[in-house]
Amino acid sequence: MTKAHFVNHTHWDREWYFTTEDAQVLSDQLFSDVLQELESHPEANFTLDGQTSIVDEYVAMHPEDVDRIKALVARGQLFIGPWYTQTDAMLPDAESIIRNLVIGINDTKLKYGQPMMIGYLPDTFGFNAQLPMLLNQVGISDFLFWRGTNFKRQMDSVYFKWQGLGENQVYTANFPFGYYTGQIAVDSKRHLKEFVENRLDPGIDFSADHGNNETVLLPSGIDQMNIVHNVQQTLDEINQYSHNQILLSSYPQFMQTLRQNDDLPAYQGELRYPTYSRVHRTIGSVRSRIKRKNFALEQQILRRVEPLLVIAQKCGIKVSNGVVLKLWKKLLECQPHDTLGGSVSDNVASDIDHRFKEGFEIADGIENYIKKRIAQRLKLTDQHVLVFNTDARPFSGYKTVQFLARSKNIKFAEKYHAAILKADYVPKRENIMQQTAKGFEFKDEPGYYQLTVRLKVDFKGLGYQVVAFQADQAALPELQQVEQTTIENHAWKVAYNDGQFTGYANGKVYPGLISIVDSGNDGDTYDYSPLRGDQEIALPLKGEVNVHAVTDYQELSLTGKWRLPQQLSERLVKDPNCGEVAYKLTLSLSADDDVLAGRLEVDNQVLDHRIRLKIKTGIQSDHALAQIQGGFQKTFNLPIDPNWQDEFVEKPVNLYNFDKVVGMNDEHEGIFLFAKGLKEYELGEQAFYVTLMATTGQLGKPNLLWRPGRASGDTTSLGHQMTPTPLAEELGENTFEFGLLAGKDLQENELAVRAERWLAADVSYQLQTLNLFINRLDNKIWEIEFDDSLPQITEQETLFELDPEVTISALYPAYTVKGAVVLRLANESAKTLDLSALLEQGFIPTNALEETLPKKEKLLLAPYDMLTVLKKD
Repeated sequence: MTKAHFVNHTHWDREWYFTTEDAQVLSDQLFSDVLQELESHPEANFTLDGQTSIVDEYVAMHPEDVDRIKALVARGQLFIGPWYTQTDAMLPDAESIIRNLVIGINDTKLKYGQPMMIGYLPDTFGFNAQLPMLLNQVGISDFLFWRGTNFKRQMDSVYFKWQGLGENQVYTANFPFGYYTGQIAVDSKRHLKEFVENRLDPGIDFSADHGNNETVLLPSGIDQMNIVHNVQQTLDEINQYSHNQILLSSYPQFMQTLRQNDDLPAYQGELRYPTYSRVHRTIGSVRSRIKRKNFALEQQILRRVEPLLVIAQKCGIKVSNGVVLKLWKKLLECQPHDTLGGSVSDNVASDIDHRFKEGFEIADGIENYIKKRIAQRLKLTDQHVLVFNTDARPFSGYKTVQFLARSKNIKFAEKYHAAILKADYVPKRENIMQQTAKGFEFKDEPGYYQLTVRLKVDFKGLGYQVVAFQADQAALPELQQVEQTTIENHAWKVAYNDGQFTGYANGKVYPGLISIVDSGNDGDTYDYSPLRGDQEIALPLKGEVNVHAVTDYQELSLTGKWRLPQQLSERLVKDPNCGEVAYKLTLSLSADDDVLAGRLEVDNQVLDHRIRLKIKTGIQSDHALAQIQGGFQKTFNLPIDPNWQDEFVEKPVNLYNFDKVVGMNDEHEGIFLFAKGLKEYELGEQAFYVTLMATTGQLGKPNLLWRPGRASGDTTSLGHQMTPTPLAEELGENTFEFGLLAGKDLQENELAVRAERWLAADVSYQLQTLNLFINRLDNKIWEIEFDDSLPQITEQETLFELDPEVTISALYPAYTVKGAVVLRLANESAKTLDLSALLEQGFIPTNALEETLPKKEKLLLAPYDMLTVLKKD
């Protein structure tokens, strides 16, 4: 007889085909009923899906229930947290996943009590191989999930120890048939014997058989389902029919039992096999705008806002943690699996887009406030540009700054090698009101230039410097067209000839280095799927070619149009009705950079297709090397059996997700792509492909070539209708940014650090009055009288000097220790690194929750691990 730990829960998608506001209407009655039932039945317990945000939203409607929630949490009847929102595990930045846990745990402790310290992700579409490491950063060593296992290919047990790329591990429990294996609906109660025989016992037996388990987990709940009333009475009746013993339990209680098992098998690697459930292996390219906006907001927070907050703190400029946490929460609300994946209705997609808009506004506002206050403290004029290095590393190279000037006839000191990349003239305005000591006067406002300028600057580390300019007789050098079709610097030469880009690097020639391919997409907002009978084609790279150059900078652009079938039904006809897709591909090289930067602008005007970037390396390799969250993994094109449907519910295609870096290498050479928000790749023959976008017009479609049978989601359930998603066609302007690095013997940490450098932010500010809406809040950040007790600052300050051989995951003001700064480093390689020098600089080792760790003589960062340290003023 098997003991089954019965756990009552609800799975709560904050949004899907319904909106967050829809879900709150449901939670109003459902959560109220949960509180009532738990108070009436002290033996019962309930899990609120492991995310604090849904409790916050309920409490906003029912503030009177906070004490009831606290009491139930304290008694071990109500389980909430540790996540703020239930994250996607393949697409967000590692730091986003960590911060989701940090904010969720801290919020739960502050508002409700002890969170459930289990990495509970019941419905997420697969899991990256480094999730054990990320969970360990906040002290979580237990993990519960559904999708992604294959007991023949991975581990022959539903319970196992899951190890990250390094030594981090979590005790792991899988419910192979879903979080609804023991779901007791009203109809199930009416037919308990049939329910036990046909559903409950087979589910228990499967988990018992896979690992010879005498004790198994039995989750009971489904999306937006209420608590089981009189649960103990119901279980007593079930036990009369079952050949197993069903015990009322909780997730923490079961995991405590599981830890007593000394014979658990071990597994290392990602969990992404579509064996018992779909994992949507191609969702990484659906609604690509969401992925790119997510990446942009992550980068703005991590590489601009938070470092600026550290600078502000050192300069005596106060910005509350509250507004920063609000910013993070806007981002985290965009990162659950359906949301970030894009498998949502257009109504929800509009909500997601609005949250991104709000997030960018908060981020811009924080930046604006800090930069202007520093400029005010320094008493700068409109002939000063305040230039920041928002990385703790030394920087020597070019920063792009933006400012306003009456004329292009200006001069910087020679050491800055100043050059204009872009100059937009704003004509004068007449009869403009100005408030003076005499009252209101009306004057003409003269015209001015909005300039984008490259400046060569040097920084020792995190900080800023003031760069002055003055009026001059001559204009600055400006980006000008030159008569050539080649660009070149110390690392790359790229030539365009007759529809082909040829690259030269490290003594190698790469003909056809960059190309674009296209195919029809018969899929939906869950998955790309090929159209039966269609073939992927190379798009012609023909059009107008221009090269522009200025001091130490060159760019080559190709502007043209592709003619593509207007819609999916036209893909297979002889003379299709075609639409024009205008594009512009720009490649650029800078004297201080060994990365070839690329930017593809596509005005998409056709439906249901997939566009991919092909990088032809000429390297004969059986694997790709890709950065994931906190490490690198090799991926191979695994054989796919012609009868794959006998084993899988969707085709286990060799499409993988990456974080920021992917490429190919052998013992002689390597080419790696750095990406801004592109997340999906495939290894080809001496080439690799990165998906740019896969557009579709349906939330769910049945009978796909790569996903046969029912549609995903609820669209083929009884009484559910097909849901058109015209916004997922992503018509109009789409911009994709990437970089290419070629080199010999490129190591993992080296690749990660170079990508970090490539993504370095250009942050500058000018205190001016020509246009008070260049920065939206300038007009309302009034000049103030600064307190004399503030720290003295000069026109050049360095606030942190670090140059580790590992990536800097985050640098930000501490959440729990006043006046302190948190630094998190990621070792993305297989070697242990000694970072003891940080101890000498006054850093204290902590976990990501800022809890101090035991003192050690040396500070070692293990392979594929992270290190959090804290420094007090």
